[in-house]
Amino acid sequence: MRVMVVGASGLIGSAVCARLATRGDSIVAMVHRPADLGLVPADVIDIDLARTTEADWLPRLAGVDAVVNCAGLLQDAPGESTHGVHAAGAAALFHACERAGVRRVIHLSAVGVDRETPTEFSRTKLMGDQALMERDLDWVILRPSVVIGRAAYGGSALMRGLAALPVLPVMPETGPLQIVHLDDLVDAVMFFLTSGAPVRRAFDVVGPRTWSFDETVALLRRWLRWPQARTFRMPAALASFIYKLSDAVAWLSWRPPVRTTARREILRGAIGDPAPLTRATGVEPRDPAAVLSAEPSSVQERWFARLYLLKPLVFVILSLFWITTGLMALGPGWQKGVDLMLEGGVRHGLAEATVIAGAAADICIGIGIAFRRTTNRALYAALAISFVYAIIGTVLGPHLWIDPIGPLLKIWPIMALILVAIAIAEDR
Repeated sequence: MRVMVVGASGLIGSAVCARLATRGDSIVAMVHRPADLGLVPADVIDIDLARTTEADWLPRLAGVDAVVNCAGLLQDAPGESTHGVHAAGAAALFHACERAGVRRVIHLSAVGVDRETPTEFSRTKLMGDQALMERDLDWVILRPSVVIGRAAYGGSALMRGLAALPVLPVMPETGPLQIVHLDDLVDAVMFFLTSGAPVRRAFDVVGPRTWSFDETVALLRRWLRWPQARTFRMPAALASFIYKLSDAVAWLSWRPPVRTTARREILRGAIGDPAPLTRATGVEPRDPAAVLSAEPSSVQERWFARLYLLKPLVFVILSLFWITTGLMALGPGWQKGVDLMLEGGVRHGLAEATVIAGAAADICIGIGIAFRRTTNRALYAALAISFVYAIIGTVLGPHLWIDPIGPLLKIWPIMALILVAIAIAEDR
């Protein structure tokens, strides 16, 4: 088969592509931003689902036998629209499939949206489901619960980060979860791509047992080979502040998983009935604890878990560091900076201009690190300018190398932290 996978670079989409490749299928991978699927052979096409029309899809559907839509978005942010991804863009894709004669469409929604829609995420997911049901297609809608696996992203990654804490926070107002393993979800997708599979039906894809949010975090902690940790009940006011702070961070184009949408979705829980899917497919979801026990964690997973909550701290520190140094140079450190220039033989006028230029560069770098879309470029600029500062400082004031405050010596640990930030900047 030639299968188009929309959202191919995501947690679920990449797993679907990998399984298709092992079957020998041809893959058309639709991604929101340029992405590399690694060893998976695919025709990768960069497209923004939220801004597509039927006309955009028709030429790309030529020769395609089936479509798997794995695209999803937690919450609106600059340049990102849940309605565009889940409803309008999906509807355009489904209409184009109908016109192009691509009958088999497998659409990944979210568990419970047919029963309760407390957020724009779930409301637009349901709109996408309804748009597909209206089309004359051999459609199947899969509504997974929280998905965990060897790979992690979003909520599952957050759970690993929480599991790494020495004291586990008990989050207030969390509902029950029937977590499902990623492989079980992919098994279901593969089944519905086969000839003769039932169509025009919607299924919950959930695990066989119910977990609380805290039990899930504790399970992942045991999988990561850490001893049982003490817990503390997070005050509701603190949790609310974290959710709202994450909403603000999202407007800088970052994607924190603990936004207010996640709070309201977690409150309603993620549970369903696995029996209809099992009866239709023979795919019986496995107990995630048993699956994880068969896949022992390695040091790489423990690194990821420990770094997960340190990552935002690294970027906040670097952003504030560069902005603050620029403001200090223009404020209380102004005269000292000018004096250093004069001491090194730089004439008046040029000394002041150099300090202003350096301060402006520092502030721009700090702001660039704060905005996700410019983070990488700003980090490389920070690395370059740090090296330049080391050279200029050596030329103008070589005595600074033995200064007890260590202004030149401190450049090197800063550069090391910048390299760490570059290494962990990727989201997926």
